[in-house]
Amino acid sequence: MTPSGGLQVALYFLTVLAIAKPMGVFMARVFAGERTFAHPLLRPLERGLYRLVGVTEDAEQRWTAYAGSLLSFSFFSFLFVYLLQRIQAVLPLNPQKLPSATPDLAFNTAVSFTTNTNWQAYAGETTMSYLVQMAALTVQNFASAAAGVAIAIALIRGFARQQEKTIGNFWVDLTRAVVYLFLPLSLAGALFF
Repeated sequence: MTPSGGLQVALYFLTVLAIAKPMGVFMARVFAGERTFAHPLLRPLERGLYRLVGVTEDAEQRWTAYAGSLLSFSFFSFLFVYLLQRIQAVLPLNPQKLPSATPDLAFNTAVSFTTNTNWQAYAGETTMSYLVQMAALTVQNFASAAAGVAIAIALIRGFARQQEKTIGNFWVDLTRAVVYLFLPLSLAGALFF
């Protein structure tokens, strides 16, 4: 390894070490429903999303309902991504007039983005239209990662709440992961780059 490469690795680990505790405390407060410094700006967005989709924020779920919510979210996410790819030829935002993805490619890509592995067996701009890249693939980059965070939070709650019957609400955890974690981090990353 070159000295420059070693310095980059060291800086990376120091950065992770420096942000681990503050980020962990922030995430603990967010998923516990406590007020954070981001609440004045992001809480109205969070509440608006709950009203829009009909989620009762205080209603907790047993593990079976939580798992069912996760599975239904993942299934319909997969279906949406698959169908959008299969009909992309007739959708707008396709200036190159790209044909629809083949069934096997659409299935592979939809499964990949739903499970957050994001494996691409195609050349991006020569296979997927702008609409599919925006509405399906980019959305899944947020949604599937948020589902993964929700699973981790539910697992932690399961260990911490051994005597209780509920482990939170999947829809609330999913929403909070997107609103309080991924949107601000993506905005900060965009401003940085």
